[in-house]
Amino acid sequence: MPEMKRHLSGATRIVVKIGTSILKTKLESFSFREHSRICNEIFDLISIKKQPVIVSSGAIALGMKSCGLKKRPTDIDALQACAATGQGKLIHAYESFFEKKNIHTAQILLTRDGLENRKRFLCARNAMRKLMELNILPVVNENDTVAVEEIAFGDNDILSVHVAHLVDADLLINLSDAEGFLLKSGTRVREVTSEDEIDTKLFAHLSDKKREETVGGMRAKLAAARLAMRLGIPFMIVNGHQPGILRSILEGKDVGTFFAPSREKKDQRHKWIAFSARRQGKITVDAGAFRALVEGHKSLLPGGIIKMEGCFEAGQVVDLATAEGKVFGRGVIRYNRKDLALIAGKKTSQIEPLLGRKTSTEVIHRNDMVLWSAR
Repeated sequence: MPEMKRHLSGATRIVVKIGTSILKTKLESFSFREHSRICNEIFDLISIKKQPVIVSSGAIALGMKSCGLKKRPTDIDALQACAATGQGKLIHAYESFFEKKNIHTAQILLTRDGLENRKRFLCARNAMRKLMELNILPVVNENDTVAVEEIAFGDNDILSVHVAHLVDADLLINLSDAEGFLLKSGTRVREVTSEDEIDTKLFAHLSDKKREETVGGMRAKLAAARLAMRLGIPFMIVNGHQPGILRSILEGKDVGTFFAPSREKKDQRHKWIAFSARRQGKITVDAGAFRALVEGHKSLLPGGIIKMEGCFEAGQVVDLATAEGKVFGRGVIRYNRKDLALIAGKKTSQIEPLLGRKTSTEVIHRNDMVLWSAR
């Protein structure tokens, strides 16, 4: 608990993910009263010298309202149309509230595939950081008109982790309509300290409920929590309907469920490899290579490779998997698929004769690799 309180009390740059369920009531698919309540809490953070970044759902719900729809459409085209209709209204709601407090907002629409490109990732990161330097409040949503990942799954839960990664956040708060993660007995889990706990203690207690305006349930939140932990970002699931919840978190009160970040420090490039970069294939290694990578902190050599999947070029990111199929890391590969097929399973002394040229002995260098499992 002392470590949790240290993370919470010391947090300055805070990403707050606001789901559709927080912005609605039983009678309204989008409640401007609830929206103002949350905005007041965000403003409270600013007044105590915090730097909040908002990741907000609600565009589809506002679009449904404008289109006279009571039920969430099931086809992607209609969902995108609702998002396009509602997005301008969503950012207008934020700007209308905060301009009265002499704070300007900036609309940022992201797509996951845009962040998979390293150059675009850096451009987005630099823009976000400049906005914060200028004391402008970023309001982020997925560009649902051209991307559908969060429409189909997650209600921006995964996107919020991308944003926390972009701005190097001290804390990511996921406002939910639950008190935190609840066991089937109704007991609230107060702290999760490892990914293993998610697998062994939490998954068995999942019970997602479908809603008309959103698809984000606890399963999506656990997926987001896992990624945040892996990236070293403290993550909380709390009840966003509880008045004063953001201040309660920072004061260390007993609320929600805290997911402790990994203690392994990674630089921004390695975080991008681990999380944002598009994976172009998968390399399966034998038990000896697995031990050399995880326990010996070695580079991957061709002799330990037993299987390849995907069509990749040198310089692209691939998953690393055990013979049992468990993905335990990622890395930037130095060979294309065609050349690697010739040298996989061979000794390093055979590389030059087989390829007809002198090249790297490492398939993936240790400095270009991120591992997250020691099992």
